[in-house]
Parts: sequence; C-alpha cells; structure tokens
Amino acid sequence: MTTATLLALGAAFLHAAWNLLIKTNDDQFLAAWGQFLLGGLLFIPVLLVVGPPGLDVVPLLVCSSVVNVVYVGALVQAYRTGDFSLTYPLARGGGALVAALGGVWFLSDDLGPGTWVAIFVVVAGLASLVRPGTATAVLGWSALTAAAIGTYTTIDVAGARRSSGLGYGISIMIGAALAVSLAGVAVGRAPAFVRSLRGSWRRYAVGGVCTTLAYSMVLEAGRLAPVGYVAALRAFSVVIGALGGWLLLHEHLGRHRVYASGVVAVGLALLVVLR
Repeated sequence: MTTATLLALGAAFLHAAWNLLIKTNDDQFLAAWGQFLLGGLLFIPVLLVVGPPGLDVVPLLVCSSVVNVVYVGALVQAYRTGDFSLTYPLARGGGALVAALGGVWFLSDDLGPGTWVAIFVVVAGLASLVRPGTATAVLGWSALTAAAIGTYTTIDVAGARRSSGLGYGISIMIGAALAVSLAGVAVGRAPAFVRSLRGSWRRYAVGGVCTTLAYSMVLEAGRLAPVGYVAALRAFSVVIGALGGWLLLHEHLGRHRVYASGVVAVGLALLVVLR
C-alpha cells in the first residue's frame, strides 16, 4: 500500500504540471494533442523493452482511447470557459469519485467505511469551490471531464491489472494519441497539427513525458490498491492546480479555491490514515 500511495502522489505532481502546460497554451486542443502524441512516441522504445500488453486488453485500449477523445474535448472546453483553479479541481476530484464508484461496481474493489468518509470529505471540498454566479457552461464541461476521467481510469486499471502498469500506460497513450489525431483530422485540424508540431515540439515533449509517466504510475498503483484509493490520492493534484492558478496565472478568487482545495487535502490525508 505504501508503494501505491507514493506512486499516486508522484503522479499528482506530474499531472498538475502537464495540465498547466495545456491551460497556458494559446490553442489548448493542439497542446493536448501534441502532449498525447509525443507522450506515446517517445516511450515506444520503453514499450519494446517492457513488452506490450496482451491481445486480451485490446478492447479495453480501444474503448479507453475513444473515451479519451471525449476527455480531451471536454477538458479543452472547460479550460476555455473557466479558470484553471476552478475547472481543474472540479474535474480531477469529480473524476476520483467516479473512478471510486467504478472500481466498486465493475472491478470488485473493497472500500471500507473510513475510505468512503475520506472520499466524501474530498467531495465536500470540491463542492465548496462552486460559488454563486459560476457559469453553467463551466460546471457542465468540468462535470463531463470528470465523468470521462472516471470512466477511462476504471477501464485502464482493469487493463493494467491484466498486464502491467507501464506497458499498458504507454499503449493507451499511443491509442489515445491516434484517436485524438483522427478526431482532429475529421474536423480539419490536420494543417494546424503540422504547424504546431514544428514550433512547439519541445513543449509538447516535456508535457508528453509528464503525461505518460504520471498515468503509468497511476496504473501501476491501481494494480496494488483499489482504484478509488488511488484515484482519490491522485486528486492531491487539485491542491497543486489551485496554487498554480492562483500564484502563476493570477486568477481571481484563487485564495478561496486554495482553501477549498485544502479541504480536499484533508480528505486525502484521512484516506491514508483510515485505510
């Protein structure tokens, strides 16, 4: 359990970093696409060493890749319509709750009463982020992002448990990159893909490395512990995201969101203590 805890917390820092890179890009869809693409391509040599997952998880990879298209689209819209210090915590924390439920319903995970108490403290912290006057569009896109996160996390943990965290993590990054690329080409973004890759490949490479490492760490942790535990711990990134939005992006009401995210952090601490 200690290994799973450290992997999930390490992934939280990397996840907040690559999401900040997307938020601060002029074209956030291109940034997300570029990070997924290079996050897959750069790790192909590693995949050849550790070995790809078996054929039995291919249906899971395909399903998760399709869900990732929804995820990227919803994430980009959430970042376009709302502050990072609001949309990121709502999406990540909400996704942790959906993943916890998915783990119980579909993966036969056993979460004790203490774990559920801690998860609902996390949810209470997220709810306190929403202030009167918050745009419905912001909440809607954040909720859709959360639903996609919880869905693909449940699918991918199932795949990782049948193979390996790193091998499956790299494979799903490649699959997601292909799916997002096809979606982008379908809506006429192919020329923009080429232009952005020429000018921003270094930025995409940094974000891509963070993306693949973070998710592979999450999947490896999911092989060692219930998905709800891992997903909730990974939601520590909401504290980092709130701080990033406040201190780096100078977003309005950032201090309040940091306090609310602090409630989330308390819930995560309880999660570890009560486990």
